[in-house]
Amino acid sequence: MVPSMEEPLVGGTTEKTGGLLKQSLAVTEVKKQLYLAGPLIAGCLLQNVVQMISVMFVGHLGELALSSASIATSFAGVTGFSLLSGMASSLDTLCGQAFGAKQYNLLGIYKQRAILVLTLVSFVVAIIWVYTGQILLLFGQDPEIAMGAGSYIRWMIPALFVYGLLQCHVRFLQTQNIVLPVMMSSGVTAMSHVLVCWLLVYKLGMGSKGAALANGISYLVNVSILAAYIRLSPSCRSTWTGVSKEAFRDVLGFFRLAVPSALMVCLEWWSFEMLVLLSGLLPNPKLEASVLSICLNTGSLVFMIPFGLGAAISTRVSNELGAGRPEAARLATRVIMVLSLLTGVSIGFVLILVRKLWGYAYSNEEEVVEYIARMMPVLAVSIVFDDLQCVLSGVVRGCGLQKIGAYVNLSAYYLVGVPAALCFAFVYHLGGRGLWFGIMCGIIVQMLLLLSITLCTNWEKEALKAKDRVFSSSLPLDMTT
Repeated sequence: MVPSMEEPLVGGTTEKTGGLLKQSLAVTEVKKQLYLAGPLIAGCLLQNVVQMISVMFVGHLGELALSSASIATSFAGVTGFSLLSGMASSLDTLCGQAFGAKQYNLLGIYKQRAILVLTLVSFVVAIIWVYTGQILLLFGQDPEIAMGAGSYIRWMIPALFVYGLLQCHVRFLQTQNIVLPVMMSSGVTAMSHVLVCWLLVYKLGMGSKGAALANGISYLVNVSILAAYIRLSPSCRSTWTGVSKEAFRDVLGFFRLAVPSALMVCLEWWSFEMLVLLSGLLPNPKLEASVLSICLNTGSLVFMIPFGLGAAISTRVSNELGAGRPEAARLATRVIMVLSLLTGVSIGFVLILVRKLWGYAYSNEEEVVEYIARMMPVLAVSIVFDDLQCVLSGVVRGCGLQKIGAYVNLSAYYLVGVPAALCFAFVYHLGGRGLWFGIMCGIIVQMLLLLSITLCTNWEKEALKAKDRVFSSSLPLDMTT
């Protein structure tokens, strides 16, 4: 019997159709992620520029004022803002999965619960901030700078409470794929912050205290815009139904996810802050500290790109798992890894191209400029791995695996990164580059561990866990509808 000519044609057509379908799904996923990531990147940059503008205003008041404000801002980031940002990131899991499961009223309850917990935590942090001057003196800081930093940070306490509110509102909207209002409100805030600083610092004569207070006022403007949008916009009608006493239910359950979420952020954040402290122990500490500070500022600036991608993938993964679509979550993870690799290599390439010029943006000292030029290739390589770990951390948050993520960051940075930095810098005498080599080892280990976790993830099981998490938090009314 002569073989039919139709059989291979049918098989080939099916295979081709399947390939086109996969390609189409991948393209659609790329568009979804870029739609989310673009405004989130811009919003993060604009939110972070608020404190930077305040410090710039203080810089014109004198060297002592600038040193005090810089140390206070760093102390505030380590003890307060990193903690609140990390705890609020638990909403990436809770709100994202609830939205995917179409349990819309839970988003408002989760947001209120987060606001309650973050406000309580802010009271504790505020007490620490009141004694910042004394704490800095205990660590051997110059008395004038310590007292100036203590005064500055006390005037930042209102910003602490409002910052927690801001993070909750941003996460609430982000997990619903509503990102343009976040970007626009951050833009309005950043522009108005310049005027607020000018009025308080110069017009009212408050000096550095006015610059510190301006942070709280500008964050309040941002929160007010987002709160008004949530209250009035039809897109939030089903997710925000008003204040509910259910927000007081299962607060301890929220803590169980919020604490490891905070540890994921804080453990990484603190390790980078340690670099500047360790640089003070090196020969020529002024040069080493200046160069490492510039590298950290540069890294923080470009980090907003993978941070936006990480926020996008946490939303995509949590939404798809909540909706019971594990294959879509798997596809989203694969797409974001490719995007992060492309962006990381591109950013690294740009940093290498501008390595001999970048130092002039911060200093006219040739010694500083040349040192930065030598550091930029190291920074460029670390950015590639940092991009990958950032989006993989977003996948972990989307799945609700923050406890595992906290252990990963603890082992990567404090069992590998910091000890390696000490070894390279002080045993092999590589100076500031040695410190950065060490922390890059931590980043690489973190990325490899997170990659292993992602590759071994049972997406079907994670979808079932997401369903259990959402419906165990549902109100009795939800269980009957």
